[in-house]
Amino acid sequence: MTNEQPDLVFAGGRIFAANGRPPFDGAVAVRNGRIVAVGDADVAELAGPDTRVVDLAGGMLIPGFVDAHVHPVQGGLERMRCDLSVVENREAYLDLIRAYADAHPDSEWITGGGWTMPAFVGGTPLAADLDAIVPDRLVFLPNRDHHGGWVNSRAMELAGIDANTPDPPDGRIERDADGRPTGTLHEGAMDLVSRLAPDPTYDDWMAALLSAQSHLHSLGITGWQDAIVGEYASITDVADVYVDAASDGRLTARVTGALWWDRDLGAKQIPDLLERRERLRAGRFRITSVKVMQDGIAENFTAGMLDPYLDGDGHPTGNAGLSFVDPAALKEYVTTLDSEGFQVHVHAIGDRAVREALDAFAASAWANAPSDRRHHIAHIQVIHPDDVPRFATLGVTANMQPLWAAHEPQMDELTIPFLGEPRSSWQYPFGSLFAAGAQLAAGSDWPVSSVNPFEGIHVAVNRRLPEYGSDVPAFLPDQQLDLATALTAYTAGSARVAHLDESGVIEPGRLADFAVLERDPFVGPTDDIATTRVVATYVEGEPVYEA
Repeated sequence: MTNEQPDLVFAGGRIFAANGRPPFDGAVAVRNGRIVAVGDADVAELAGPDTRVVDLAGGMLIPGFVDAHVHPVQGGLERMRCDLSVVENREAYLDLIRAYADAHPDSEWITGGGWTMPAFVGGTPLAADLDAIVPDRLVFLPNRDHHGGWVNSRAMELAGIDANTPDPPDGRIERDADGRPTGTLHEGAMDLVSRLAPDPTYDDWMAALLSAQSHLHSLGITGWQDAIVGEYASITDVADVYVDAASDGRLTARVTGALWWDRDLGAKQIPDLLERRERLRAGRFRITSVKVMQDGIAENFTAGMLDPYLDGDGHPTGNAGLSFVDPAALKEYVTTLDSEGFQVHVHAIGDRAVREALDAFAASAWANAPSDRRHHIAHIQVIHPDDVPRFATLGVTANMQPLWAAHEPQMDELTIPFLGEPRSSWQYPFGSLFAAGAQLAAGSDWPVSSVNPFEGIHVAVNRRLPEYGSDVPAFLPDQQLDLATALTAYTAGSARVAHLDESGVIEPGRLADFAVLERDPFVGPTDDIATTRVVATYVEGEPVYEA
C-alpha cells in the first residue's frame, strides 16, 4: 500500500484484474499514470483533497482491451468512403453505392468496400449490377475480409481483364461458363485493378488513423497490433503516419506494428525491414513484428488445406487452396527473422497453412537460441487435431478472431458444405487450445468484422452471434471458453503478444490503461455479454473516451 496521495482512485464497483483472480469488489489507486494500489475499500481511503475519484457506480473496471490483429487505418479509411459494412444485402449495397456516386459526382473512382459474401449467390457479386448504376466510372470495392473485390466492367476494361486474361499465381478471376470475367476478383487478382486506383494521400491516412483511434477508444481499446504497416495498400507508408501522430501526441493508444512480408521479394527484403524497425518508432508506436500471409480464406477456396475442398455435391475437387509462401522457404524466412529479433505474425486459415506455420516455428526453435519473441498465428480457423498441442509445445500464441466461430450464412452456406466432416468440426478449437496449454490472444481483424470486443467475447463464450440468440444452435459448443478466459485473452493475452508488458493487467506497478464498464458482465446470463457497454477509457490514467 502506498503512503503517497494518488492522483486518481476508481471505487464503488467491481474489479477484473486479468491476473487469475476472480472479480472482486474493490478500488484501484493511480499516481503518475501507474497503478499504486489495488484492494478493498481501504484503497479508496487513500484519496486526498486533490485526488480525482471515479465512481464506478456498480460497474466494473477492467484492463484496457488490446486488439491483437486489426487494421485500424484501413478501417478508418473505409468509414470515410463508400462504406458498405453498415448494411447486409445486395439491394442495400446497390442503394448505398448509387447514393455515394451521386454525392461524389467528380470522383473518377468509387472505392471503399465492406460487402459480405452471403449477400450474393455463390458469394460472388456481378459487374452487371454495378454497370447498371455506375456505368461511366471505375468501381473497386473489396469485401469485408479483403480477400475479394467487386469491380464493374469499366474497371476490368481499364485493367485489360477479359476471357483471355490468365489467373495470377496467387489469385483467381471469377468467370462464367464461357470463361468471361463476371466482376469478382479473388486474392492476388484484386491487384489487377487496385494498382490502378489512386492512392490515398498522407492526409487521408492521418484522418483515417485518428477516426479509427476515436472509435476504438470508445469501445475500451487502449492498444493494438496493426497487422499490416508498410506500403501494402498505398505508396504512403502508414508507419510514417503512426510515427508523426506518436511524435506530436495525437496517438494516444499503444500500437505495435507488423511490417508486411512481400511474398515476391523473399529474404532480400530483410535488410529493409531491419532499417525500418529502427527508424520508424516514436512515443507509443513501435515496430517489432513481421506479418506473413500464408494462405487465403475458406469461402473462396484459397485457404491452404491438407485435403482438397469438396464440390457442391460433396465430392473431392482437385483444389486444396494456396500456400502464398513456399513451406520450405517459410522455414528459412521465419528462422532468419527470429534470429534478427523479429516477432513473426502469420495469417493461417486452413489446416495445411497452420501446420506450415508451426513447422516454420519449430525449425526456428531448433536453429536459434531460446528467445521471448512471442510468435503467433492469427485466425486459426481449421486446425488438425494433431497440431493443437503444438502451440503450447512451441510457445506459439493462438491469436483468435472469435466473432467468426458461429453459425451464420458464410459459415453454413459457403464453408461447412465444402469442408465436409470431420474437417468442419476442427474449426476454431479455442477450448481445445486452452486445455492444451496454449497462450490465447484475441482480436477482431476489423474492418473485416466488428471491432467491439464484447461481441467477440460473446461468441467465444456462447459460440453464437449476439443477434441470433438461442434460436440458433451453438457452433461446436465443446469449444466454448468461460468469460474470464475470453476476457483475459482480450486484455492480458493480447497485451502480452503485443509486448505491451506494462499494461493488460490491473496490479501495482502497471500502467493505468483501463476500460470502465457500465455493469459487471459476470452477473446475469451469458446471452447478455454483448450488451455490455464501455462508459470510459483511460490511458496512463488520462481519459481518452468518456460517454
